[in-house]
Amino acid sequence: MPLSYEDARELDAADPLAGFRGQFAIGDDPVAYLDGNSLGRPPRSTILRLRQVVEQQWATGLIREWSEGWAELPIRVGDLLGATVLGAAPGQTVVADSTSVNLFKLLHAAAGLRADRSEMVVADADFPTDRYLVDAVAAGRGLTVRRLPPHPRGGVALADLGDLLSDSTAVVVLSQVDYRSGYLADLTSITAAVHAAGAVVVWDLCHSAGVVPISLDVHGADFAVGCTYKYLNAGPGAPAYLYVAQRHLDAVEQPVPGWFGAADVFAMAGGHIPAADARQMLSGTPNVLGIVAVEEGLKLIQQAGVDSIRAKGVGLTEMVVRLVDDWLVPLGATLVSPRDASVRGSHVTVAVPRAREVTDALIERGIVPDFRNPDMIRLGLSPLTTSYCEAWTGLDALRELLG
Repeated sequence: MPLSYEDARELDAADPLAGFRGQFAIGDDPVAYLDGNSLGRPPRSTILRLRQVVEQQWATGLIREWSEGWAELPIRVGDLLGATVLGAAPGQTVVADSTSVNLFKLLHAAAGLRADRSEMVVADADFPTDRYLVDAVAAGRGLTVRRLPPHPRGGVALADLGDLLSDSTAVVVLSQVDYRSGYLADLTSITAAVHAAGAVVVWDLCHSAGVVPISLDVHGADFAVGCTYKYLNAGPGAPAYLYVAQRHLDAVEQPVPGWFGAADVFAMAGGHIPAADARQMLSGTPNVLGIVAVEEGLKLIQQAGVDSIRAKGVGLTEMVVRLVDDWLVPLGATLVSPRDASVRGSHVTVAVPRAREVTDALIERGIVPDFRNPDMIRLGLSPLTTSYCEAWTGLDALRELLG
């Protein structure tokens, strides 16, 4: 029997994380927000914290605030992010720049560790920026790019690496969760396979950090990068983060050395002497307002616990998959995401006829999903803010439009 709205209400009533929804600024519009994997909702605490930083610290303390704590924000909040979300010990994570800039830095740093090798590997269907940057960095360093051809509606599995790994491989770049299908890659086994080939791996965690338990240190990851405006709820254009494993910090060289990455930021030395920890990956002046927004989002994740968030994410996606099968497949839709929750992130993607037109019609009704070429509608289910009733309402509207 298909799930009813009353069933969804009962799931919300039993949800141990239901109280967190009230800690976000949520109004009556949109009716159902199913795009939290593109931009998360604003925490109420962030609104208050930003006001406090502007009205008290910036307005009163002015430039003195750099010595009162602002200068330490990138590494302090990076350590909080590492401990709360990434499974990383202190000193390996910084919050700065954008995902693109950080990925550029890490690709150069990673390739420099394997300067005797000639190839970089990237998934051919990965997020465009990742592919563009691999092409650009490889061209600049005289490397060859080899491409993984995963199923266009799947993701990268260990078996897909096949013959692409060799003694010529320098760097492999992969997303832990596929931005289209939601496929969750096996970070542990893939990292081990890359290491067995003598290469290093850069993980893009944009669609996994905050909703999937991650243990970068335990599983021997080399590098990782990700954004903070999706499941970390830090706001539009919020600073990204990067991770460099402790064992690589003494050897890496980043391509954009700046004063904030120096061992002594205010020494104004004649030559660049990098910091000993991940601060060496910083370049210019940190975005203070953006980083404190990251901190507030992380505090809520810390309170809830990533394991609990993951459990609700599985519950939400299981309900949506069931409704897709019961309601939408008979109307011509196809489930793109994996059925097995153990290899699925926190969004569910369906392929439907006239997907762009249907998405626009949903948005007009106050149902906000995400369209992806050529025919996919992506339903982002952010466990701290998405209710079961909200997800049910979105699927019900989609059923009506396809009917």
